[in-house]
Amino acid sequence: MTDTLGLTCYRCGATATFPDSKRCDCGEPLWFDTESEDFGWPESVGREGDGPGRTSGPWRYADLLPVEHREGVGSAAGDTPLVRANGLDDYAGCRLWLKDESENPTGSFKDRGSAVGVAWAAAAGREWVGTVSHGNMAISVSAHAAGTDAECVVLVPDDISTERLTAIAQYGPEVLRIAGDYGRLYYDTLETDSPVEFVNSDTPLRVAGQKTTALEICEAFARRGAVADRAAPDAIVVPTSSGGHASASWKALRELEAAGLLGADSLPRLYFVQAAACDPIAQAYREGADEVTATTADETVAYSIANSDPPSGTRALAAARETGGAVLSVTDDEILDAKARLAEGAGFCVEPASATSLAGIRKLTESGDLAADDEAVAVLTGTGFRELGDAGTDPETVDLDDLPERLRALTE
Repeated sequence: MTDTLGLTCYRCGATATFPDSKRCDCGEPLWFDTESEDFGWPESVGREGDGPGRTSGPWRYADLLPVEHREGVGSAAGDTPLVRANGLDDYAGCRLWLKDESENPTGSFKDRGSAVGVAWAAAAGREWVGTVSHGNMAISVSAHAAGTDAECVVLVPDDISTERLTAIAQYGPEVLRIAGDYGRLYYDTLETDSPVEFVNSDTPLRVAGQKTTALEICEAFARRGAVADRAAPDAIVVPTSSGGHASASWKALRELEAAGLLGADSLPRLYFVQAAACDPIAQAYREGADEVTATTADETVAYSIANSDPPSGTRALAAARETGGAVLSVTDDEILDAKARLAEGAGFCVEPASATSLAGIRKLTESGDLAADDEAVAVLTGTGFRELGDAGTDPETVDLDDLPERLRALTE
């Protein structure tokens, strides 16, 4: 745990303290000032020796976090598999790895930020914790608040579907439908005198937890010798909405650089992928702009990353450029094709938003930004089992007595 809760702005270098501030006077988001030359990879690895004081998941990186581990569902966050998907190499156009964040307790990477955010709120004696979300983040914060002394409130749009309400409500939070400009809620809930500690998409607590995705990826390469002559992957590719997870990935790399665990020759390039129907960060990248501006959004299958006014968009833009990466967009057809390939070619069921990472990698290899021998990690941010719907299949019916003959015909 850090000695102080100091914050810094990546852009202007201004400092502040948490929880008094969450955004800089220059307008950009703040993050915890945890870069240190003294950080090293933890001695214990993975989930060995679980129990009180365990060092698994986000808590393995306690020296880079603003709070100590607390028991509860947060103990199950992180430590997600990093899988070599060689069966998809031809499709991806490079050596493909998959970081499966669906293995988190509620099925998405949001559990990393929720684990840290709720732990801090509980340790600080906050009576209420909350979030602005109608998807994975709402489910995650509600789950992590369950079983703690803190009450939870979730603010959702007034047109939320019954299915989503059911998924959120099972954990017992207070759910409030908000009529009006839902986009304003992110900023309105960051008021420091609020009785609720809101752990929104790119707040310092959430970024602190979500940076552990990239920390785990880099540690896996460093520890297991995933590639004998490389300390880290060539590229980490992340589906991007608010820019919070993108920013967190950059924060992780900055901390590893400061600690001497990544050199200039081993720094992964960060690529962020958006749906073409709603891609304000990618648009700013294409236009060579210094800042991301709000756009209009059309409907997309990747609705969970359709954020037309991303609060950390400019920071994500800087992250891509500073690491030699890029921000790109992919069409719905490309997303659905990648989703199908992940299921049929590798056995991973992901939500459409998650498939954007693989669709993005395919596009990057086609453009020459990634080479065939590059090691690229596609972050699969969330499970697809919550939204399968009607797959449109109509399996053949076979009489039991006819099964042997049918199997012979099938296998021939």
